Amino acid sequence: MRYIVAKSDHTEAIHYVLQTTIRSVYPKYYPAEVVEFFCSLHCIEHVREGVASGHMGVLLGGNGEVVGTGCYDGNHITGVYVLPAWQGRGCGTQIIEQLEKLIEANHDTVCLEASLPAVCLYEHRGYRTVGHGVIDLEGGVKLVYEKMERQLK
Repeated sequence: MRYIVAKSDHTEAIHYVLQTTIRSVYPKYYPAEVVEFFCSLHCIEHVREGVASGHMGVLLGGNGEVVGTGCYDGNHITGVYVLPAWQGRGCGTQIIEQLEKLIEANHDTVCLEASLPAVCLYEHRGYRTVGHGVIDLEGGVKLVYEKMERQLK
């Protein structure tokens, strides 16, 4: 597997990774309103913007297929997603390591907002919770997430 900077021809595959992962994993942790919020947030236009920024990457499997994606902005990891069939194989860790290397070139710390399914992964990498965020969704549903950070240098 190898991690590379995403190109415009990866857009559809990245969108597929995002939507498939959210729809497969998030219902185990969140109500339907939260799942739909994340799916709407990670629309195709969002992917195009991420690719255009030059800060989005893809993890390619052995056959060159996109199996995961990661993105950052400044010292903030904005997303790490791995197809469910590829989870538990170190793919998320590989993406995070690459993002941290890119961030470390200009920053001493890295921060992120972690979804419930990802908190343990980040804790195992040395991240600590520094706060919580809340987003009010339709129907009185609240999305609560952890704000985490890790010292790089």
